[in-house]
Amino acid sequence: MPNPQPPLMPVSTPYHWLPFTQMRRSNSVRHFVRGQGSALVDAGGARVYDAVSSIWTIVHGHCHPRIVEAIAQQAAELDHATALGATNPVAEELAERLCTMTGMAHAFFASDGASAIEAALKMALQYWQNAGQPQRTRFVRLTGAYHGDTVGAMSVSDIGRFKSRFSSVTFETLAYEAFVPPAAPDVAAVIVEPLLQAAAGMRLVPAALYEPLRGMEPLLIVDEIATGFGRTGTMFASEGLGLRCDLLCLGKGLTGGALALSATLASEPIYASFLGETDEARHLFHGHSYAANPIACAAALASLALFEREGTLERARAIGERAQARLDALGGHPLVRETRRAGTMIGIELASERIDRGDADSAAWKIADGLYARGAFTRPIGDVVQFVPPLCSRAGEVDGFFDALEAELAHA
Repeated sequence: MPNPQPPLMPVSTPYHWLPFTQMRRSNSVRHFVRGQGSALVDAGGARVYDAVSSIWTIVHGHCHPRIVEAIAQQAAELDHATALGATNPVAEELAERLCTMTGMAHAFFASDGASAIEAALKMALQYWQNAGQPQRTRFVRLTGAYHGDTVGAMSVSDIGRFKSRFSSVTFETLAYEAFVPPAAPDVAAVIVEPLLQAAAGMRLVPAALYEPLRGMEPLLIVDEIATGFGRTGTMFASEGLGLRCDLLCLGKGLTGGALALSATLASEPIYASFLGETDEARHLFHGHSYAANPIACAAALASLALFEREGTLERARAIGERAQARLDALGGHPLVRETRRAGTMIGIELASERIDRGDADSAAWKIADGLYARGAFTRPIGDVVQFVPPLCSRAGEVDGFFDALEAELAHA
């Protein structure tokens, strides 16, 4: 009879169940107690560069004083009021600002990005019901898509590791490669991530793939939750693709990363289809308790103001250019299979079969753990080391990350 494996020590967070984390492994759990600018401070007092923007959320840096001030002022005036049949001034101002920026007509607020996707899917279904085509119930998604972890968002995703065990509650979707618009009268909408698929390992999507989406009859949902607010060098990644979407989903960096807030923006024809008499039941049957939370909306307005005040998009482009120079140098490294970049969203795919992972969860985690010891925090996606820095990052911080990465690869 084989000897049993020694028990793994649980992490020192007995009450806090962490997402996407094996709770019997303690070596990769971080404990952060403070944040400032592009840095996080852990419980041991170590200051580390947030090289993944706390999973693509932090834009202007942690605890930016103008966002902190906006949060405090709003919390003292109106902390929360329902959005069910009610509104508030900061939500109205934010809705107008987002619609003006994007060319959309109306904004519906929720909390996290997956909630924005759920709203978009239900809007699409009910739009076709209101339009007299209730047979349009299917959705089309890209291969390798990821749109979140709630049931609808999982259904329009395509990464088996995230959704296969939940097939009993998800619905079937159609791969974009099998989609022929004129021959798909039952399709409600096509949902796409623009330019790159972040959760697929910063996988770049050829621009030509989006061309058939222009002017099709099914609705177009564009998911800018990860790519929006400067991450790819422009405010929104879809700007250069020539797409006119019916529904646009925003989140993550909407508040600068300070608070949870997402939005589903709708075109005028979509919104108009929901108008009618109350007893017609044409209005949207969907909502969230904390939709349009005034404190979160105030943070978002402060964040948007910083884009102009601090030249955030110019900073993003400079970060991307500096990173590209370092990626070019990594291109021929024997332990690097491929590098991918769209603006400041960067993936370094490792040749993991050439790396002895030791007692780490994977080769990429071995590198990530080594980076942390050298002062840079990131989380790998499979074999891909992520670098998605805050858009306030300085040149020295960008170089410092790549210096640390090169040092780790040299010892792998």
